[in-house]
Amino acid sequence: MDTKSQNSNMILAFLTLISIIAVVAVVGFFMLRKGPDIIQGQVEVTEYRVSSKVPGRIKELRVQEGHSVQAGDTLALLEAPDIEAKLEQARAAQSAAQAQNEKALKGARQEQIQAAYEMWQKAKAGADIAQKSYRRVKNLTEQGVMTAQKLDEVTAQYNAAMATEKAARAQYDMAKNGAEREDKAAAAALVERAKGAVAEVESYLQETCLTAPDAGEVSEIFPKRGELVGTGAPIMNIAMLNRMWVTFHVREDLLKGITIGKEVEGYIPALDKKMTLKVYYMKDLGTYAAWKATKPTGQYDLKTFEVRALPTPPAEGLRPGMSVILFSI
Repeated sequence: MDTKSQNSNMILAFLTLISIIAVVAVVGFFMLRKGPDIIQGQVEVTEYRVSSKVPGRIKELRVQEGHSVQAGDTLALLEAPDIEAKLEQARAAQSAAQAQNEKALKGARQEQIQAAYEMWQKAKAGADIAQKSYRRVKNLTEQGVMTAQKLDEVTAQYNAAMATEKAARAQYDMAKNGAEREDKAAAAALVERAKGAVAEVESYLQETCLTAPDAGEVSEIFPKRGELVGTGAPIMNIAMLNRMWVTFHVREDLLKGITIGKEVEGYIPALDKKMTLKVYYMKDLGTYAAWKATKPTGQYDLKTFEVRALPTPPAEGLRPGMSVILFSI
């Protein structure tokens, strides 16, 4: 009786063990069997960085993070007193060059012209007297009344008077005609140079008012009001929400059916909705990306590709950073 009981218990235990093993095997089969490959990506957005060409201090920030802006909206104002001082210097130099140019075009003043004319008349009168003295002494010398020495002296005086009269006439003509053509051209060139310097400084001053070149949303602001920023230092980032795409990193064994121009279906967990994606870019990530051996012996490795796709049309409420699930085809 005891032997039969023991045999029955052993059989029962054996059957129970077999049942447990069968149940575990069935559960393991359903739980561990390979499911569909899931590819997860992320929404990306085009951003541009706002910066200034001139150093300055943040005077005013007219937007905050999260604000929507349109092209041409003022984003920030910089304070740059050194640029303003240079502008005043450039404008003063322009005024001086303009005055010199007007002087060259106008020529000498009427009083200067009249004074030169009077000096010419005075020299002309002296030359007439010297000419008459020269003729008189020459005649007397030829008659033997005057010596040759006296004739030489009068001749020298006459030549000097004629030279003085010519010089006075030249001074009068110069005052009357004004500056030479080359001098006028040089004065005009100085004016244009001064205008260019003013325009250059004004362009720097315009850089103290930072405006949005395109519409978007302020994603990040770096400095605070009153802080100094250097040349080219980033002040804020603007996300162009109308230029979003989805980036996936896909192993090459899962690329079947994914080609440029192909439309695939994606799922957005944050919005609990599906959307259509059109692939427009594919490129391998290079040797720095993760490789996966297909066999323990490593006959060959699988590369990872970057795949970019555009939402068509863009899903309402889609934001940068949201996850997108793509089931392999």
